[in-house]
Amino acid sequence: MTAVVEELISYPIKGCAGESLRETTLTYAGLAHDRGFMVVDKDGTFRSQRRDPRLALIRPSVGACGERLTLRAPGFEDMRISVDLDSPRREVALFGNRYRGIDQGDAPAEWLSSVLGSASRLVRVPPEHDRVTDGRTPGTSGYADGSAVHAVSRASLDELNRRLDGPAIPMSRFRPNIVIDGWEEPHREDRVHRMVVGDAELGYAKLAIRCAVTLVDQRSGAKSGPEPLRTLARYRRAAAGGVAFGVKLSVLRPGRLAVADAVTVPIWADSQLKEAVPR
Repeated sequence: MTAVVEELISYPIKGCAGESLRETTLTYAGLAHDRGFMVVDKDGTFRSQRRDPRLALIRPSVGACGERLTLRAPGFEDMRISVDLDSPRREVALFGNRYRGIDQGDAPAEWLSSVLGSASRLVRVPPEHDRVTDGRTPGTSGYADGSAVHAVSRASLDELNRRLDGPAIPMSRFRPNIVIDGWEEPHREDRVHRMVVGDAELGYAKLAIRCAVTLVDQRSGAKSGPEPLRTLARYRRAAAGGVAFGVKLSVLRPGRLAVADAVTVPIWADSQLKEAVPR
C-alpha cells in the first residue's frame, strides 16, 4: 500500500491547540505559521503544557497571509488581533536558549493571562529570525522544540494502542505536523533519511523524545497520566535516553503539501532506537 499524508496539523502558537489543514505551504521553518507565536511569562520564558496544560484549550487560527490572529477558548470571548511585526524586539527564552520576539501588545496578554490564570504575554517570531536546529540534517524552525517538522505514522500509534492496558491514546497527544498512513510496519519513520511529500523534500534530523506533554488530554487541558509514557518506556527507549515516538525532520526543499499526497522515501537508513525488551 502506498504511504500517504493522512493529516496535516499546524500549531500557530507553541503549546496551544493545532489547526487541521487540507493543504498548506511547507517553508524552511515548517508548515506555514507553525509555532510562529509563543506564550511567555513576565520574564520572557516560554510557557509549555508541561506546567500549563490549559494551553491546550486555546485554539488559534491565522489568516492566510499571516496578518490576523484569532484566539478562542471555552468560556471566553474571541480575541482578534492584527499581527505586529514592527514593535521593538524583546528577549525570550526557549529551553535556556535566547531568541528575540515581537510582543503583540496588552490586549492578547490580558486575554491569555485570564485563560491561563497567570501573567502571560504573546510574542511572534521576527522576520529576521535565523535559528539553526541540530540533528543529522540541520535546518531551521520558529519556536518549535527542535526541528521544523514532526512526523508520526498511523501504524506506530496502532502498535502503541495494541500494547496499552487501558483506553486507546489519540494521535493528538503527540502533536504531530504530518500523520502518515499506509506503512504496515510500526515506527518505519525511524528509518527515513530523505522523504518526499507533495512538492517538498525533508531530511531526518532526530527521533522525537517524548515528555510530559503526552500526558495532557488535548480536549480537556488536564493531565491524565501515566500513559502513554509508561507503556512507551517498555519498548521505545532511545540510545541517548528517554523514550521515542515519531521523528523530527528538517526541510530541504519547500513546497505545497496536501492531505492524500503520496509519501515516498528515496533513501532509508538504520533506526537510531535502542529498544528495550518487548513486553
